[in-house]
Amino acid sequence: MIYLKLFLTFFEIGALSFGGGFGMISLINEKILSSGWMSEEEFLNMIAISESTPGPIAVNMATFVGSTQGGMLGAFFATFGVVLPSFIIILIISALIKNLLKYPAVQGFLIGVRPCVVGLVLATAVLMANTVLVNTHSKSLFDYKGIVILLLISAVAAVFKRLKKKNASPIALIIFSAVLGIILY
Repeated sequence: MIYLKLFLTFFEIGALSFGGGFGMISLINEKILSSGWMSEEEFLNMIAISESTPGPIAVNMATFVGSTQGGMLGAFFATFGVVLPSFIIILIISALIKNLLKYPAVQGFLIGVRPCVVGLVLATAVLMANTVLVNTHSKSLFDYKGIVILLLISAVAAVFKRLKKKNASPIALIIFSAVLGIILY
């Protein structure tokens, strides 16, 4: 049954992922592609949509995948599956946090998980960059329009940071990149 499969898949993702939504992307990618629920291109579009809509990216992705596979009920089960492990873990940790943090093993665990989270985020970034910037639709090796958009967004963010001494608004950068996408594509 699709609802049970959606729930269990996203429950597993929610239970085994560290580092928030961005740390989950590589695991979500693996599960969605291996289940045949989406193509690589559809997955990248889903990331863009999930990132540009309000809410946590993992919840948005679970809701989106669930709705494409099982309608409103599928969206519910996928979303419930991805948030349930965090909810349970936070309930347990909140009851025990003061006592847990004093143990060296717990501190070591948390310190040891950090490089894994960074590695997962970097691996996802490399995968996405490869898919977005390498052209699979024509004879040209690179998608030069995608590279131009990436460079322009990076330049705007860097200039803003240098001049204003703070980060550019992610919403403004998303809107700017969407406008560039409309113009260039």
